[in-house]
Amino acid sequence: MLTQAEADEFMRVAKHFIRPPAMITIPRGVDETYELAAPNDRERFLLDVWRGTLRLSKLKFQNRVRAAVILVRLDVEGAPHTNPDGVRLPGTHLHLFKEGFDDKWAYPVDSKVFTLLSDPGKTFHDFCSFCNIESPPPVQGVIT
Repeated sequence: MLTQAEADEFMRVAKHFIRPPAMITIPRGVDETYELAAPNDRERFLLDVWRGTLRLSKLKFQNRVRAAVILVRLDVEGAPHTNPDGVRLPGTHLHLFKEGFDDKWAYPVDSKVFTLLSDPGKTFHDFCSFCNIESPPPVQGVIT
């Protein structure tokens, strides 16, 4: 189990790619995981990149810690989500860890943070910035 204070600190800490790829590609049906670490290498993180097979606008970017704890997940044009309090959000929403609920709570996406959700490459870089992932590799032109 993770406390909210621990989760908040994991979100704040700078993260870097352990084996940075020269380029990120996001073709249809991709499901890639990249290893990340904190500056002191004492804590490891995972960055998941997923793209739909049929609907190419459907994306998921996810930052995990301790292998299975989701700190943040961005769903773009996925299924609508209903929070534990019954509030329903559209297919594009942001999940943030909440103590006692894990990633069960989602929030509307801030257009000032995620500035061009129709562009997977830009959205990837915005997500990395939101998660304090330093020096993300460039994204190759979106492959269909």
